[in-house]
Amino acid sequence: MKIKLTICLLAFLNFYEAQENITYQKPSAEILTLADYERPPSVLMNSKKDWIVFSYRPTYKTLEDLNQQEMKLGGLRINPVTNISSSVTYINNLKVRKLNDKTEVQVKNLPQNPKIAYTSFSPDEKSFAFTNTTSEGVELCIVDLETATARKITSDNLNANLGSPYTWNKDSKNVLIKVLPQNRPALIDSSKDLPTGPIVSTADGKVSQNRTYQDLLKNPQDEKNFEILTASEIYNVDLQGNFKKIKDQDMYTGLSYSPDGNYLMATTIKKPFSYIVPLSRFPMTTTVYDTNGNVVKVVNEIPLNEIMPKGFSSVRTGKRDMGWRSDMPATLVFAEALDGGDQSKPADFRDEIFTWEAPFSNAPKSFFKTKQRYEGTSWTNDHYAIVSEGWYDTRNTKSYLIDLNNGESKVIDDRNYQDVYNDPGNFNTTKNQYGRYVVDMKGGKSYLIGAGFTKDGQHPFLDEMDMKTLKKKRLYTSNLKNSKEEIVDILNPAKGEILTTQQSSSQYPNYYRKNIKSNKSQPVTQFANPFESIKEVYKEVITYKRNDGVTLTGTLYLPAGYDRKSKTEKLPLLIWAYPTEYKDKNTAGQNTQNPNDFTFPYYGSFVYWTTKGYAVLDDAAFPIIGEGKTEPNDTFIPQLVANAEAAINAVDQLGYIDRKKVAVGGHSYGAFMTANLLTHSKLFACGIARSGAYNRTLTPFGFQSEQRNYWDVPEIYNTMSPFMNADKMKTPLLLVHGDADNNPGTFTLQTERYFQALKNLGAPVKMVLLPKEAHGYVAKENILHLLWEQDQFLEKCLKK
Repeated sequence: MKIKLTICLLAFLNFYEAQENITYQKPSAEILTLADYERPPSVLMNSKKDWIVFSYRPTYKTLEDLNQQEMKLGGLRINPVTNISSSVTYINNLKVRKLNDKTEVQVKNLPQNPKIAYTSFSPDEKSFAFTNTTSEGVELCIVDLETATARKITSDNLNANLGSPYTWNKDSKNVLIKVLPQNRPALIDSSKDLPTGPIVSTADGKVSQNRTYQDLLKNPQDEKNFEILTASEIYNVDLQGNFKKIKDQDMYTGLSYSPDGNYLMATTIKKPFSYIVPLSRFPMTTTVYDTNGNVVKVVNEIPLNEIMPKGFSSVRTGKRDMGWRSDMPATLVFAEALDGGDQSKPADFRDEIFTWEAPFSNAPKSFFKTKQRYEGTSWTNDHYAIVSEGWYDTRNTKSYLIDLNNGESKVIDDRNYQDVYNDPGNFNTTKNQYGRYVVDMKGGKSYLIGAGFTKDGQHPFLDEMDMKTLKKKRLYTSNLKNSKEEIVDILNPAKGEILTTQQSSSQYPNYYRKNIKSNKSQPVTQFANPFESIKEVYKEVITYKRNDGVTLTGTLYLPAGYDRKSKTEKLPLLIWAYPTEYKDKNTAGQNTQNPNDFTFPYYGSFVYWTTKGYAVLDDAAFPIIGEGKTEPNDTFIPQLVANAEAAINAVDQLGYIDRKKVAVGGHSYGAFMTANLLTHSKLFACGIARSGAYNRTLTPFGFQSEQRNYWDVPEIYNTMSPFMNADKMKTPLLLVHGDADNNPGTFTLQTERYFQALKNLGAPVKMVLLPKEAHGYVAKENILHLLWEQDQFLEKCLKK
């Protein structure tokens, strides 16, 4: 055995020694056919469901797209020339049609070579707005839906560095825009300047729990550039292009009109900035103005928030989650912590919710107190509100129905939010007289649309709920055979008309109008399957058990034409997975996979390789469970190995595979999983780990779902770190990372240092760094090369 292993490793190393300094490659024809496809359009519908906008975008970005100028400041990645996020994915064409029509209409007068982003319907849903990015900046365009004609209404001088640069007015005739200041100074280029002094940071002795954020401010020059790039002036522009200045220059991060349109709430970023947290935790002031820009009331002042209590259910102190009540003309709603924001402190009530009616001359009124952390309020078009609360440690979610006439409350949902089998669904919403989405209640009844996961498969449903008795009546359950149906919206409850999507493993998802009384469907869209070459691939959701009795699932794919009866050919197996934490075995064993989901191959799975003669177990369940006071990560490694062993045993027992030829792969936390499996088991012949974190001492204040810091449980951090156990890893591993990763904790350095450790310890490993890529990969050149690298690696390790 040792001789064979040595030969295998030498072959692996010799194979890759010749692959250094190569140019971009493309995968084999079977994979390229699937990867190089034309993406069908996305569908946008207005609330009335009478207009459809089809948005088209390229299947991939290009390296040229990624090679634009970029500044990384305060958690942002900004193109300083065009003043929009450098990570925006652009649309390059728009078509429209009415729901009842058959043919899409090309939108006329689009900009040349459009780069469309930030799309939205006007409040009256007769127009459709979008931004277009030119070589010099961002401009605003409006589409008249009836004539399908676009018209530019601003110059390319909008500021989209903090998100959408425009906000519709309630009248649908005016738009609030963020414009670059006329006296904007030039950005500071300090790359060649000698420093005038050191960078000094201090701590005041307070305990905090801050994650390892990226793209933070680093020096005074960064601070100045951040201030320049985020500053805007606020103008009103009508659909004819007439401008009126509303507010002077400031760092506006949020703008929203009151439902009646008579007030404007604006949030601005203030100093001091921080070098250890992103802009979302910078000081901010929220002010309400009248429509002429006059101050009505400063309604919130948030200080710099660098100190946070430990735990995912901990929050900052002061007013938070502030927004307009959607069922009132001009009333704010917000929450305040009653426990100092610290989840470790005992408290009968965690949060108090307040409402505050304009013009805010009276004190806010207490509305409700939550026993867990406040998660939000849904308002209705009747005299009810639905308040939700939750607690991470128990995974509990609870919802209350509150009668606004008398303040009485009833619990309508109390469960583990990971318990998908008992998920009641989401309330159907509609637009009210203010153009705001509210829960649709008529005659004391509302509707719930559910995904319908059960132990016997997925059966989406539509329920009617009596808001007085809370009793439910099942109006519809989807039981389509060999296809999957999802309920999108209710078109006409009286007539039983709903909007659904239908798909199968080989049928691309399309929209349908359906009458649940007659059970007849009429297609709304007819998108073709862009992956015809794998439509005959065998697909099955398999169920199996872990050694401790936990039920697991995975979607199994076998090559088209494979003889499942004789099973004479034993296939190599590829497993793709991502670990998920749970607090009980029951929810961990629930199945959310559907064999009728459309098979959509993309770079984030192994499905491509069914065309090359591999069996693939995709989305294999890898639960990590910690019941009671035990945390999931207390037994992370043994549970990880048990999940993998159960998966391999399950497919092996079906008789399809050669269990000596099994590979495992994953992205991000799945890469972390992969490295640990190769380190702590002998189940796999090789592994592919992409954009992972391998040294948990570099993420010392929590990672993924771990709330404890390194000094709380150093043995957990060390044991879970593949880097700390690199001397044990002797299985071929392909490490991949984007060289511009922006995800907290998964610095590109994680892969570079892990590779160095493995290489120097004699492990068979290869590292591929994809130029310009962040945590997810988007450039066509990089993705095709990635598929080539993986194909070469798998062919060498599993077939040769």
